[in-house]
Amino acid sequence: MTPQGVTRLQEQARALGDPTRYAIFRYVADAPAESPVGIAELTAHLGLNHNAIRQHLAKLCDAGLVVEGKAQPSGRGRPRLVYRVEPTADSRWGVVGPYERLSVMLAEVLRSGEAPVDVGRRSVAVSESVAGALESAQSDPVQAVVDVMARDGFEPVVFRRAGGESEIVLQSCPFAAAAETDPATVCALHLGIAEGVADLTGGRVVVDDLIANHPRRAQCRLHLRTVDDDVAAGAGAGV
Repeated sequence: MTPQGVTRLQEQARALGDPTRYAIFRYVADAPAESPVGIAELTAHLGLNHNAIRQHLAKLCDAGLVVEGKAQPSGRGRPRLVYRVEPTADSRWGVVGPYERLSVMLAEVLRSGEAPVDVGRRSVAVSESVAGALESAQSDPVQAVVDVMARDGFEPVVFRRAGGESEIVLQSCPFAAAAETDPATVCALHLGIAEGVADLTGGRVVVDDLIANHPRRAQCRLHLRTVDDDVAAGAGAGV
């Protein structure tokens, strides 16, 4: 784990040391993935006022334990804020962490006999880690890939190139031990995840390659290119 990762765990431990914040976190964590929790729901459940709930949620967001989003508009006024567990939250806090998601994908590779890249690609459609990330794809499909890789703990940094090309450098490998044992399988799974996110952008971004590095050194690189909306629409229609 990187020094930044250790610091983040310490921040999360401090945030959850408050009993009220822990109760809020558990309530959000236990909510169905398709039903993120709103502030009004939390105030009714805990019997606290809105301002107190907002303050606790802000600390949980700052610690990387929950993530804030907006509900679908349902009338006049601004959409209400809703909260779900941050997918990179460590499993030691009683949630499904990145390594648990990796184990599910590896089990699926063994069960189905499919290529790891195909399993990774298919996993995106049912993954909580993409919930909310595709909102950014409306204006920037590359950012959707960045968001999902960030939520799985890769600490991505994106570099934009001329001609719609981009490179995402993955500064950390959250699965270093597994990747060191079987880099071909683990790296293929994560190439598939990136391709799966690209699929969900409607073909507006294409993942060309994953240049793998030693997992303990990380710095693997995803090469992507954006596609003109008209071209993407034609590809989606089978033209």
